[in-house]
Amino acid sequence: MKELIYGRNAVYETLLAKRRHFFGLEVGEGVQEKGRLHEILQLAATRKIPVRRVPRTYLERLNVNHQGVLLEASAYPYRELTDILDLAEKRAEPLFVLLLDTLNDPQNFGTLLRTAEIVGVHGVIIPLRQTVTVTPAVVNASAGASEHLLVAQANLHQAIEELKKAGAWIIGLEGGDQARAAEQVRLDGALGLVVGSEGEGMRPLVAKSCDILLKLPMRGQVESLNAAVAGSVALYLALMARQRAESKIS
Repeated sequence: MKELIYGRNAVYETLLAKRRHFFGLEVGEGVQEKGRLHEILQLAATRKIPVRRVPRTYLERLNVNHQGVLLEASAYPYRELTDILDLAEKRAEPLFVLLLDTLNDPQNFGTLLRTAEIVGVHGVIIPLRQTVTVTPAVVNASAGASEHLLVAQANLHQAIEELKKAGAWIIGLEGGDQARAAEQVRLDGALGLVVGSEGEGMRPLVAKSCDILLKLPMRGQVESLNAAVAGSVALYLALMARQRAESKIS
């Protein structure tokens, strides 16, 4: 199965990661070949990827957000949960995993993937069904961060049990009376952070599988944050906790 990756950052990171097969690169005629596009063309030459100059109207028929470049590539290479566990062991770091329970919006998914890559998670786990997957729109929304991440598809309840066996503490991001305030929850050890869907939050079985439910402090008038913002804030809280723990050791 082939996909069209679009957007300069998404195309660049996809080429840089070298995790897919590449079939061709299409560049709009008259586009200034400098900056990120120049880097893309250099990578294409290194990878010996055919480059075709095409009318911008042709690109616009394929995707309105093309930014002058489209990359024809193989489908996204999902990984296994064991790959994520192995990466944490290889880095000699406490396990750090993001689990996303039935997200529906590609923009939210892409934003969370971008944050997850930046804070150094070892992998992301999504359900087998009823969820957005890593589509070209998600690659674009993540600015290509998806290409550097290990993303696994799994039964979330079973994946959580495997993470617990590996020593991870499972923390679900959720509001409500049963949730603890962020300052009351340790985030510096082996961790699986669960973010629920945009409308319904976590499914009951997934929420029940969590060791702790965590809520973010809110002082304004708006009742809640969306999934991408809340998840990103929680990921950064975990990153800072891990950095503090590392500094104490060193």
